[in-house]
Amino acid sequence: MARPALAAAKRLAALKRRLKAAGVPAVYVNDNFGKWRSDFRALVSHCLERSCRGRPLAEALRPDGEDYFILKPKHSAFYATPLSLLLTSLGARRLILTGIAANSCILQTAADAYMREFELIVPSDCTASILPKDTRTALAHVRRMFKADTRPSRRLRITAHRER
Repeated sequence: MARPALAAAKRLAALKRRLKAAGVPAVYVNDNFGKWRSDFRALVSHCLERSCRGRPLAEALRPDGEDYFILKPKHSAFYATPLSLLLTSLGARRLILTGIAANSCILQTAADAYMREFELIVPSDCTASILPKDTRTALAHVRRMFKADTRPSRRLRITAHRER
């Protein structure tokens, strides 16, 4: 999955720059890899080590000082995390879901976000799965079932975020 993930990460980094310029906050939600004592900064540091296979992705998506971080124990970013509370405090009504893997974590998070009545955007070029057909199937599902906008990131119109 390294090649499609890195391609998606590069497009995601470009999208993040556009969103940041508009004042839209970024929330990184990552698997805790079963390490219950881990913290996000330690996870990023590990991923940036020379020996880590995910290093190119970590370099492309390196967080900024003002980004938010949540570690998750399972597929959905909402399951057993404070994400709902954070999104409420940010005044979020629309979520842009990106990352790996479209047919697992993105799909599960989209379902939970839809049940919480968020408007969803899942840019088709900012996610990947092991097999490209799995990404296409997941995107079709979130578009049909959760009414997600799945246009490529370059076609998204970015508007300024209003702080609460």
